[in-house]
Amino acid sequence: MGEVLSQNEIDSLLKALSTGELDAEEYIAKDEQSIKPYDFRRPSKFSKEHLRTLENIFEHYGRLLYTNLPAYLRKNVQVNVMNSEAVAFSEFSNALSNPVLLGIIDFEPLKGNILIELAVNLGYAIVDRLLGGEGVSLEKKRDFSEIESLIIERILNVCVDLLREPWSNVVDVNPRLERIETNSQFAQIISPSEMVAIVTINLRIGDVEGLMNVCLPFMTLEPVMDRLNTKFWYSTMQTRDDGTYEETIEALISKSEIPVKATLGGTRISVNDFTNLQRGDIIKLDGKLEDELDVYVGNIKKFKALPGSVDDKYAVRVTSILREE
Repeated sequence: MGEVLSQNEIDSLLKALSTGELDAEEYIAKDEQSIKPYDFRRPSKFSKEHLRTLENIFEHYGRLLYTNLPAYLRKNVQVNVMNSEAVAFSEFSNALSNPVLLGIIDFEPLKGNILIELAVNLGYAIVDRLLGGEGVSLEKKRDFSEIESLIIERILNVCVDLLREPWSNVVDVNPRLERIETNSQFAQIISPSEMVAIVTINLRIGDVEGLMNVCLPFMTLEPVMDRLNTKFWYSTMQTRDDGTYEETIEALISKSEIPVKATLGGTRISVNDFTNLQRGDIIKLDGKLEDELDVYVGNIKKFKALPGSVDDKYAVRVTSILREE
């Protein structure tokens, strides 16, 4: 409810209007500017909260691109999420040029597909880099050959696989690259009037800079729209940080292979004796037969053990664990 004016305030306003101190037309113009037209034929299905959450998701995605793509391209990669907006699919498709690099991605278990548009100059740079060049782009645009499309498909598959982790805070997705289209007419995945969210990412590979646009149709995200809010996203991310990452790190460490060696003893000989060693010569060690052996994990002494054999193979039996760092 608006503020109620007193009679004195009303009299003061009327006096100011009559003397010309206030301009009524100025206030009418301000009120008209605050009114925004709304097109009921194209309702906005993505709120600012939804778009803000999508930016957060793809900022996480950008960090993964930044750390993973250099391993394949052997080139410095810079990633920056620029903005997100909601538009009709016709506006997105009409802005596409030919040739174009469009990755059509199955976003299982969500229905429908999403699109990743990669700037063609980045595509030329990727092909040049993976074929041993410096990673430069072409000055004149041309269609991509079948071999070049297969090379770009390899990198796009890496980009698609990286979508799993950022979206895991909202829904566990299993994205899969279905195909790459170089003609925008063959990428009509939804009705032209359907609303989509476009997340624009600035990608720089070495000295070549271009845009990556991710097109997310509303009909694909509709089942999880209630989860696309920053409160839900951050709370889920915190839960996963406390548990999932710890388990993942433990699993990766448990699969690591490290060398383990048991030393019978040691000694010091001259270079002259070493160069004159013959088969059958005996080298006297500094250890005794009844002494326990030192067992090293990597270069760290971790165990004491006794020598023996198992199935005609040399073996040691651990007798004690060394706890010192």
